[in-house]
Amino acid sequence: MDGQALLGLWWTVPAGLAVLGYGCSLAGMTRAQRAVWVTARVVEVHQPAHGDSKEPGIPVTVAFQDPGTGREFRLRHAGKRGEVVHAAWLGREFAVRYPRGRPDRFRLMVDLWGERRGLNGPNCLVLVLLVGLTVQAFFLWGWPQGLICFGGLLFVNAAISRDVHLARTRAALLADCVAVPGRVVAVTKDVYPGGEGGDVANHAPVIAFTTREGVAVTALCREGIPDPGRSRGRELTIHYAPADLSVHTPDLEHDRRERAAGVRFVVYLVLGGLAAVATGMIALRQVWPFT
Repeated sequence: MDGQALLGLWWTVPAGLAVLGYGCSLAGMTRAQRAVWVTARVVEVHQPAHGDSKEPGIPVTVAFQDPGTGREFRLRHAGKRGEVVHAAWLGREFAVRYPRGRPDRFRLMVDLWGERRGLNGPNCLVLVLLVGLTVQAFFLWGWPQGLICFGGLLFVNAAISRDVHLARTRAALLADCVAVPGRVVAVTKDVYPGGEGGDVANHAPVIAFTTREGVAVTALCREGIPDPGRSRGRELTIHYAPADLSVHTPDLEHDRRERAAGVRFVVYLVLGGLAAVATGMIALRQVWPFT
């Protein structure tokens, strides 16, 4: 198979799969649409052990009722079924989905964006398709057309990015934040292969604080705590949003910088897209002058 045929497969296969995925979504046949969706509440919060991995998040036991049988299930979630829980407290509610008749195979959903209609897979395939088309444009049509397609790809990524929306939402919630004392109760540790044959240790503190309303919160705090590997037992001031306890930070200024970095990333995507499209258009005009 030559390079041109391989490039054709690169974008035709994702295109076909994306069309199939969107068709299944319209017909209500995706796995998410065929699943049973219920609301689960946290009935137990389990603190990660000191030195454990952060990958499972905060382990919790959730309770939910199967609408088909009326039976209530209490099942433990530790990051292996669905998304990771980064903040937990008794009574916190999550969406849960599972195949009909199999509550034991539940998946806990923290973020429902695109999940209920099963669109996450087709949307990812569309991005793969656009990458394939961009690469093919460079090889088959020339670098000016390739730059224009690349700029379009950057625009699409900027358009679908949620960074700006999330930053604004988080800023609005923290505008009315409340400060309470907190404490680092454990520090997770993950070791990854590093350069030159060495390993790199990544630490994420586990913090605990109690809101003014008496709600005890346990959370994984990846940012905002200096020297996290030695932070166990450290006393902190936690700023939390009363409207959403999962929104909290030990350092408001660090949180502001992180939100600003997310917004800047989207701005850079737009500026990069404009520069790529403009450069491609100028090159095309020089090659094929308009009359």
